[in-house]
Amino acid sequence: MKNKHPDELIVALVQHDIIWEDKESNLTHYTQLIDVIKEEHPVIDLVVLPEMFTTGFTMNPAPNAETMEDATIEWMKELAAEMEFAICASLIIHENGTYHNRFVFITQEQEIYTYDKRHLFAYAGEDAQYTAGNAKVQIPYKGWNISPFICYDLRFPVWCRNTGDTDVMLFVANWPEIRIHHWNTLLAARAIENQCYTIGVNRIGTDSNNLNYVGSSAVYHPSGATMCHMPHHSGYEVVRLHKSELDAYREKLPFLKDADTFKID
Repeated sequence: MKNKHPDELIVALVQHDIIWEDKESNLTHYTQLIDVIKEEHPVIDLVVLPEMFTTGFTMNPAPNAETMEDATIEWMKELAAEMEFAICASLIIHENGTYHNRFVFITQEQEIYTYDKRHLFAYAGEDAQYTAGNAKVQIPYKGWNISPFICYDLRFPVWCRNTGDTDVMLFVANWPEIRIHHWNTLLAARAIENQCYTIGVNRIGTDSNNLNYVGSSAVYHPSGATMCHMPHHSGYEVVRLHKSELDAYREKLPFLKDADTFKID
């Protein structure tokens, strides 16, 4: 069923208690939850899942990695085609002898966009196990320009900077409870400074390192107002974004036109 309102982007945020390094069980749970979402909301444009959504934030990539031709990507492709929406998340990808924390976005037409996490979380040893990306990505989807990022990227406003062509910033994460105030504050800040919708999807539960996660998946308006803030349990929320509202807000307050220009090395 197609969206009857082309001005809208209807987004489902999926917040899950990821079972540690158990791809099959996690995919089974996501399938069940997404079936419920589609039953209750027949028209969905985009489903967003957390960072490393099939394994949790593991520093043990070798036994958990997949290629772009393996089962999880096929699961995403089949689900997107069957349910008629785009689906995105990050997962561990092995490619050319290296491991990547890779954001993957797949449309119902089977178009695939990828982004490799730029800022690896050295505090947890991510930089020792994974290879960083070096390029920002913009995803054109249903008249919207979407910029994907992964977790720790949120702390780096220069990397996230909107140069005038981003409508939605999308962050997937495994962001622990101990720093959840930073998550909430920085998501709102990225929305305000970039005058775009900002979406953050985080996990819940406790991982193998005894880190606790409380979700707080959220959507922020370009003004910084909270459009959605999920409670601390497994589930989903559906949010409607409006392009005309974004355009009107930017026209009323054209702050981006006064921004400095710079180059990222």
